[in-house]
Amino acid sequence: MDLDFTEKDEAFREEVREFLNEKLPKRLSDKVRYGQRLTKADMEEWHAILNERGWLAPHWPVEWGGTDWSVVQRFIFETETAMAHAPRVVPFGVSMLGPVLIKFGTEEQKKHWLPRILDGSDWWCQGYSEPGAGSDLASLKTSAVREGDHYVINGQKTWTTLAQCANKIFCLVRTSKGGKKQEGISFLLVDMDTPGVEVRPIKLLDGDHEVNEVWFSDVKVPVENLVGEENKGWTCAKYLLSYERTNIAGVGASMAAFERLKEVARTTRRNGSALAEDPLFAARMAEVEIDLENMRTTNLRVLDSVGRGQTPMAESSMLKIRGTEIRQKITALMRRAAGRYAQPFLDEALEGGFNGEPVGPGWAAPVASQYFNNRKLSIFGGSNEVQREIIGKSMMGL
Repeated sequence: MDLDFTEKDEAFREEVREFLNEKLPKRLSDKVRYGQRLTKADMEEWHAILNERGWLAPHWPVEWGGTDWSVVQRFIFETETAMAHAPRVVPFGVSMLGPVLIKFGTEEQKKHWLPRILDGSDWWCQGYSEPGAGSDLASLKTSAVREGDHYVINGQKTWTTLAQCANKIFCLVRTSKGGKKQEGISFLLVDMDTPGVEVRPIKLLDGDHEVNEVWFSDVKVPVENLVGEENKGWTCAKYLLSYERTNIAGVGASMAAFERLKEVARTTRRNGSALAEDPLFAARMAEVEIDLENMRTTNLRVLDSVGRGQTPMAESSMLKIRGTEIRQKITALMRRAAGRYAQPFLDEALEGGFNGEPVGPGWAAPVASQYFNNRKLSIFGGSNEVQREIIGKSMMGL
């Protein structure tokens, strides 16, 4: 594939930049830039702005509301929105469930659910991990027993991101105990308002309520909410995870974060000189920059293979490993740059409209929170150790 940007690509970049200058609300970009918490209303507002322009789901087929962008144009869009400090699009409906429905769903399911994802009628969350089934996802125990025209679900999901905001959840459930553990798993769509669904918050190390436990007690789900074949949900799960892992890598977000790091290193002084002039700190930044450029190329390769209808399992695993390591390195360097100001954060400083005076430079206020939150990146979506096993099996025959 050609990695050089054409005149058409550069014109598209300018179009994206003009759109962002005109349509991205400054109060939202300021929240992202300064590490403040986004509300559900904030995320819904940006979702609606992109949908109005037709740019919400560029990786979907045109007939379902996607674009006909090239691989490079999609990369440009991701990068420019990140560099402009736009809120990320919540991935569960657009980037994860949408592609699964397009590939495995019935025509009726596509016609019903896909427009609701785009217009924001449904806010989805992901019911994969369980207390005993995280990276070893196939060990899940949440059961779904068919009774007439319904499945009855019992069990528990954990680490369910933004479940407190969602009205729908897509779940992996066990519909059969026979055969290998990857067999007997089905993919169900569940209304969160169904009797028997309970959401319990989990407080993270950074003090935020981002994830939850979700409990199912005799929850009845219509049979028509089954995606794909019964007991063949593992196929859907693997397909979805390839999209999730690519999203977790966060190439555009890493590029924006690295630019922010370089700005901080140029303006922060230690012992009379800029931090960027410190040989050890400069060497660490150079290492990250090299890795980031390599990951950028890998991301383009993955997008290209997806655009050709392939499912890049090993490639998305490589991208997930390097992407999460790079994002962790960047937050670690920001923490070093903050020095003595990288202390437990002021919780209220992460809320919009905070008028207090944080200790130290303003950019340092969210550094500790971001550092602690990003510790999870190498674990969720399948731990990096599991990703190395996938690479070994699929590319080296191990």
